[in-house]
Amino acid sequence: MPVSAHDPAVIDDRERYSRQVLFAGIGDAGQQRLRAGRVAIVGVGATGAATAGLLARAGVGQLTLIDRDFVEPSNLQRQMLFDEQDALDALPKAEAARRQLGRINSSVSVNAQIADLVPANIEALLSESDLVLDCTDNFETRYLLNDYAVANGKPWIYAAAVGAFAVTMNILPVGEERTACLACIFPAMPSGNVETCDTAGILSTAVNYAASIQVTEAMKFLTGQAKLMRRSLISADLWSGERSEIATGKPRKDCDVCGKRVFKALSGEGRPHITLCGRNSVQIHEHSRPTDLAALRARLEPLGTVRANGMLLRFERSPYTITVFPDGRALVQGTTDVGLARSLYARFIGS
Repeated sequence: MPVSAHDPAVIDDRERYSRQVLFAGIGDAGQQRLRAGRVAIVGVGATGAATAGLLARAGVGQLTLIDRDFVEPSNLQRQMLFDEQDALDALPKAEAARRQLGRINSSVSVNAQIADLVPANIEALLSESDLVLDCTDNFETRYLLNDYAVANGKPWIYAAAVGAFAVTMNILPVGEERTACLACIFPAMPSGNVETCDTAGILSTAVNYAASIQVTEAMKFLTGQAKLMRRSLISADLWSGERSEIATGKPRKDCDVCGKRVFKALSGEGRPHITLCGRNSVQIHEHSRPTDLAALRARLEPLGTVRANGMLLRFERSPYTITVFPDGRALVQGTTDVGLARSLYARFIGS
């Protein structure tokens, strides 16, 4: 039997969104468009958790959360959707976020994808979304997103935070409001010493600053007001107060991606193993190699400490920890040496 709209156990949407609807930029029509919106969030760490929470509270109808990682104690300082139990259970971030968002707004449909975004799965994971929000921790994935977005005319918003520094940029690859793409502004991937939250730390305020700007721009797009979206890359250091903007309103004519339409990242060219933000570890890309976690647990228990929750398995043999997912992908903690990580994977998981 359907639940009455007047049931005291049901939150009335008119009351839930009343203050948002009062804002002239949204109104009743804008709220209905938000409800029909479909957004993919790539990365559900610090920025992604804040972004997802804001979108769910705003009433965006469908969220797809894509993340390859799991919750750890060091995440709790800044990753707003997770609690101590999530860290103790080593829950995948996408699943932990899905559960919490359901408690925040049960009318929002949340799809958790425990996956690493790669050329082989990007179409399946992103094609149904109206807008893609970048909340990742590495430029390899951002260049992949940029290639896919330009190739398919899909709008996306870049956002990042490290230390007290936050940066964000809108990428609209088609239409009258077309902007520069990521490769127009950064033709080559950053090289040399690039700061990460593992080396420079991070303030939760910088995360929330980046997420707030990103979500505001997303709401402009979802309510049909792309003409109001910012046409610049904005960066700010919340500690020093320094702020800068770079114009992004016009694509660069000789851009390899949006000008020449050469999609190296989308083709998988030169894709490396990725050292993750926030820990001394290497990811092993062994996708499409199904792993029986129960059988693996039985095999590894005599060799070290094993914990499993049905969505991943963690094997600890000091000084290393190997986290294995059902598709065969693994995170090897305790080293940044790709060769050693491969060796450990072959030794304990299989070659």
